[in-house]
Amino acid sequence: MTQRLQWIYGWLLLFPAMVMLMAFTHVPAVTTVINSFFSTPRGRREAKFVGLANYENLINDPTFWKVLTNNLWYALATIPASIFLSLLMALWVNDKLKGRSLVRMSFFAPTVLPLIAVANIWLFFYTPGFGLIDQIRMGFFGLPENSWLGSQETVLICMMVVTIWKEAGFFMIFYLAALQTIPPSLREAAAIEGTSRSTFFWRVTFPLLMPTTLFVSINAVINSFRMVDHIFTMTGGGPDNASSLLLFYIYEVAFKFWDTAYAATLTVVLLVLLSLIALGQFFFMDRKVHYR
Repeated sequence: MTQRLQWIYGWLLLFPAMVMLMAFTHVPAVTTVINSFFSTPRGRREAKFVGLANYENLINDPTFWKVLTNNLWYALATIPASIFLSLLMALWVNDKLKGRSLVRMSFFAPTVLPLIAVANIWLFFYTPGFGLIDQIRMGFFGLPENSWLGSQETVLICMMVVTIWKEAGFFMIFYLAALQTIPPSLREAAAIEGTSRSTFFWRVTFPLLMPTTLFVSINAVINSFRMVDHIFTMTGGGPDNASSLLLFYIYEVAFKFWDTAYAATLTVVLLVLLSLIALGQFFFMDRKVHYR
């Protein structure tokens, strides 16, 4: 087979995936950017070019700034907590312990549950008076019932807990797979030299896990900005948008208020924000990977 035929066959094999990628990723993204410069068509009134008017409305929109602030706090809390907990669980189940398979399955179980099922489980936990949390507080500590999802001070924290509980098991699988690729001879050599477990982890294990940490952290960032299902089922964004995040606000604007042009503008901001964060993570952590 000539080099030219190999080149043709290679592109033919890539062609179906390229078509799917273009149709469901690039074309919608470009269309969204274009729509953000037009008004929303209503009835017989067609969309008109409005330039940066939608972006000016966004800057002056207090709800946007509130949900963006919520989302940033949500990301700052859930990303490091999920990664730290998943690494801790992976280190635990990677060691020899009784019932290791059962423990692994227990850690991974929340991941395979549907998002709506997870939301309903935690709704039972958070129900004032009758929920599991209040039953424990009232029964063992004599504390009064609390409206966990009805208070602006606690509702976002409650949503963070649900996310960490569900995502930690998913990220654990990647860390566990990475830990099992580390040659046992490294640990044996370190043991001969009298190296402690903590020193071995920080000097050998953790640097070798940096590519996995990069992958997991990028996924954690994306997940923290695409939360809709739990909010839709548990809080509806309330009270007073205290639990509303950016993607949920986009959903409300597009499908509740039917302002598709402004929703496109919000989507562009979300895409730019995610791209900047992902690029920053990649270059920062990729340098660490090569440095080590």
